[in-house]
Amino acid sequence: MSRTTPSRRPLDTIVVGAGFAGLYMLHRLRGLGLEAQVLEAGTDIGGTWFWNRYPGARCDIESLEYSYSFDDALQQEWRWTERYASQPEILKYIHHVAERYDLRRSIRLSTRVVSAHYDAAANLWSVTTEHGDTLRARFCIMATGCLSNAKLPEIAGLADFEGQRYHTGLWPTAPVDFSGMRVGVIGTGSSGIQVIPVVAEQARELVVFQRTPGYSLPSRNEPLDPEDERATKQRYAQMRKQARESVAGVAGYPVPTQSAFAVDPAERDAIYETHWNAGRTSIGRVFDDLLVDAKANDTAADFVRAKIRAQVHDPRTAAALMPRDPIGTKRVCLDSGYYQAYNRPNVRLVDLRATPIEHVTPRGIRLRDGEEVALDALIFATGYDAMTGALNAIDIRGTEGIALKDEWAAGPRTLLGLMSAGFPNLFFITGPGSPSVLSNVIVCIEQHVDWIADCLAWMRERGNVRIEATRDAQDAWVAHVNEVAAATLFPVANSWYMGANVPGKARVFMPYVGGVGPYRKKCDAVAAAGYEGFAMASS
Repeated sequence: MSRTTPSRRPLDTIVVGAGFAGLYMLHRLRGLGLEAQVLEAGTDIGGTWFWNRYPGARCDIESLEYSYSFDDALQQEWRWTERYASQPEILKYIHHVAERYDLRRSIRLSTRVVSAHYDAAANLWSVTTEHGDTLRARFCIMATGCLSNAKLPEIAGLADFEGQRYHTGLWPTAPVDFSGMRVGVIGTGSSGIQVIPVVAEQARELVVFQRTPGYSLPSRNEPLDPEDERATKQRYAQMRKQARESVAGVAGYPVPTQSAFAVDPAERDAIYETHWNAGRTSIGRVFDDLLVDAKANDTAADFVRAKIRAQVHDPRTAAALMPRDPIGTKRVCLDSGYYQAYNRPNVRLVDLRATPIEHVTPRGIRLRDGEEVALDALIFATGYDAMTGALNAIDIRGTEGIALKDEWAAGPRTLLGLMSAGFPNLFFITGPGSPSVLSNVIVCIEQHVDWIADCLAWMRERGNVRIEATRDAQDAWVAHVNEVAAATLFPVANSWYMGANVPGKARVFMPYVGGVGPYRKKCDAVAAAGYEGFAMASS
């Protein structure tokens, strides 16, 4: 799609990003009769699912729940082929949604936003793109995603490598064949766990450079049975309601009601075994004290560590793959043959805790012990500057020229993850301070989009043209987010939830751990009270 010429008159709304959040936001704005323009950096729509085209890329929320719920006809008619959809199938679904609701005509592709400045006198946002053109709008909505600012590792000599280089979050559109190649993968988070088994089947030699091991459970992925799909769709309304009221935004997860120590060890392990075999990450949620009591957490963590040990033949490799953090304090992954990949004769694990990387050379990687690992290709599965990275990459300035990046230098500060004081008419979808990455993000996206759309409709009915989070309400919410996180084991781990993967980034637990359902109730209560905590103005 070619870029359209921007209108000289101000728009009602500019939306940045054309993934799940941006598309649904555009649909809701259209329904309100508001003129909206979506700006997307990629050459096509899809957000995360456009950029993450690496081999093995797949969702870890079941397809029938990782999908829009706003239109029953859509969710009844669309047919998923697998329990856990692959990246190509999810992208196909996104394209279908865009065509079904005629969304593409309001989307400018290949248009990266470089700045967004607020003009207080005109009460307008001026949004400038990489092409040098500027669009103005009353409202600016950031649908930039929590995991969209790909990050390379801090290793000396990266630019010296003469082989092929790839980042899982910036994968090329053309397929990559690693047959006969010596391949190195740096990183063993979610994308690494998915890409490693696939590349292991192609490469002549695969060397995995692991910084910190994590927990991964078998996905038990399989084709969707048509009868099971029909049965699920018959109870979609009930299932969606349950998901919205749940902690993680997933209807299929258990609601824990007892301590891990309320049952004897044999019964507890039998419960863990059931969830291990279920093909979900729900094992960390079966008891109500797993994320608040270290000893309780150990019962689940030790169970999974034993499962890892049983899958990996070489004891030294198995020991290096043992996670040390409490289970659930970093993202728990689902895999298709990840640990079994290390049993292949062409796969080797380098434990960077024992043998760090000294330097990347033109032909490979030199380890601190002097070994040089020869490589033809390097895959960086090193994740993202999560939650704030995509926002901080844009020069966002609010009242009096205040930069959002400076306001958030000590950690992001928002009211409900939706707005930040000093930045009127600027909304974040699944921003820091909301459940977002700790949940089924599409449930959170729909809730945020609906809240924003309802807020804009409410303002229009009352003649209000400006909304801003108050500092007192924001401070209270930030304190609450921190208090709830501090009562859990989450801050124990050096996770990307804490910004620990980005040198110099403030160590603050960014998402809200209070749960999707309780968070929704809080947002609804704020709206019902006339958007309590937000200041409105009619001029």
